[in-house]
Parts: sequence; structure tokens; C-alpha cells
Amino acid sequence: MGEQRIFIVEDDAKIASLLSDTLQKYHYQVETAKDFDRILEEFAAFDPHLILLDINLPSYDGYYWCRQLRQQTTCPILFISARSGEMDQVFALENGGDDFITKPFHYEIVLAKIRSHLRRAYGEYAPKQEERTVRAGRLVLYMERLELHCRETEIPLQKKESTILELLIAAYPKVVTREQLLEELWDDQAFVDENTLNVNMARVRKKLTDYSVQSFIETVRGAGYRLILGREEQ
Repeated sequence: MGEQRIFIVEDDAKIASLLSDTLQKYHYQVETAKDFDRILEEFAAFDPHLILLDINLPSYDGYYWCRQLRQQTTCPILFISARSGEMDQVFALENGGDDFITKPFHYEIVLAKIRSHLRRAYGEYAPKQEERTVRAGRLVLYMERLELHCRETEIPLQKKESTILELLIAAYPKVVTREQLLEELWDDQAFVDENTLNVNMARVRKKLTDYSVQSFIETVRGAGYRLILGREEQ
């Protein structure tokens, strides 16, 4: 692997700058968050291997952003915070974080934790397992990559788009119920607005259309949704 990328989400400019300078000395490629209302957009543009995430941030806290990021990535997320209470660390881990570093910190410890998590995620300690895929006809979904392959086209997906397609492709040609989709997409269905699934389904349909995929998702009234393969994709 070439130069590994680290995304720093820290609103204290001095700490962010010191972290960035230190990591660059060790040949990491570093990007610091600039607009704290557009963390997801900056993350997607940089596509980091690891994220350093503060808790106390403008607009939304680090717990919120960790949950949002986890819908798009499985990369290591390390919280860095002046909060030192046990519950702060519990919340960080339960909201998707992989580790917690308390400020003030020694840079040697930060570097050691970064190296450890990168080794586990991508290096010598990374699990050697076959990539998971599901397929129907000439549609192949690569779950870990968040990619749908259709004939010669590679289509990038968001996490929820991938989950929807995984269920539909795995069930093909059967119907997937709305309840099944809601259960897989959201942990607590009680707080999910009925429209939310419709919005996510519309995004998947638009993605297929944008990439000229002939296959489409059929709404089965009173039952759910079913994948219909296009003639050239069967």
C-alpha cells in the first residue's frame, strides 16, 4: 500500500496543525476538516484509511459524525478528546469508534495506536478472507468495496444503497418486504419515518438509471420490492 491517508476532524486549529505536521513527518498523507457542516463530503473526497475524530465540534458532535461516517466506511475511527469520563469512552465505542485517546496526549501514543489500527485493518494483521459477493445474472455486488458491477461497468455505492441491493440480489427473483429492508437498514424501526425507505429506494433506482443499468426495482403493491433483471443482464 502506498502513502496512507489520515483525515483529522478537530476544530482546535493548533492541535489539528500539530497532529498534521507530526503525521506528515512519518510519511502519512493528511487532510484536516475545513467545513464542519460538510464532514461527509470532505471524507468522501479524501477517502482516508483512518480518521481522528474530536467529540466537541461545531454544529454536531463527534458521536453524530461517527454514526454518519459508519454508514459509508469501515475504516478505523479513533476519537481524540479532552473528555475523560468512562461514559464518554463508552459512547464513543458504541457510536462506531474503534479507540479513544484522551487529551492531552503524547504523540508517540497517537502514532502507536494509528499504526496498530492500520495494521489490523490493512496490513499484516488484517483478516485474510475471501471478498463477499452476491450476484444475480450479470449483476455482481461487492459488499466490502461498496461497488456494483454490471457487465463492464463499476458503480460506486453508499452504504444504504449497497444494503438495499444486497437484499434484492440475494432474494432474486423473490420479493423483499418493506419490513425486511427496514430491519436491515435501521436498528430501531420505531423511529423511522415511512418516507425514509422511499427516499433511499429512489436513490438506488436513480443510481441504476444514471449508469444505464437495464435491471430495475419493481414495487410490488402491498408486499415490498423485487429485482427485475434486464434482458442483457440475465
